[in-house]
Amino acid sequence: MNQTQTARPLLPDPETAPELFDGVLTRRALAFVIDLAIMGMLMLMFGLVGLVAGFLTFGLAWLALVFLVPATVLFYYGVTLGSNSRATLGMRMMDLVLTPTRGQPLDGWMAIIHAGLFWVTFWISWPVSLLFALFTPRRQMIHDLIVGTLMVRRSPMTRHWRAYNGRSQQAY
Repeated sequence: MNQTQTARPLLPDPETAPELFDGVLTRRALAFVIDLAIMGMLMLMFGLVGLVAGFLTFGLAWLALVFLVPATVLFYYGVTLGSNSRATLGMRMMDLVLTPTRGQPLDGWMAIIHAGLFWVTFWISWPVSLLFALFTPRRQMIHDLIVGTLMVRRSPMTRHWRAYNGRSQQAY
């Protein structure tokens, strides 16, 4: 094997590793509901701080409340998906992890782009996005394919990563 082949991760196959994809869409939907609740609480907290700051600044800080929702969403996804765990709090609860498919690292910016494309495709047509995932072999949604990511179960995926790392170290 040459270096470019060992640098790219081997994508799990639903036929050889079905445990990675078992209930991913249901878990993903539940994780989304949990994340919405957490982001709602964050928006409420930030909104209360903005409300108090507005009184202290004679209403000037209230102008910033327009940016409350997008800033909270960007902050939440950047901090959670962009972390080493590569999962939001809802995804962690549902045993999910976001994995890059093109060999690039999944950093904060890539997490924000992934979340932004998710919201755009979700707002445009969420049924199409969900139906799209039903017909892709790895249960990827439209934004996953565009960004180059894959959502899988975390606990079985750790075994896949260990096996891959063992194979790549043997190649040298």
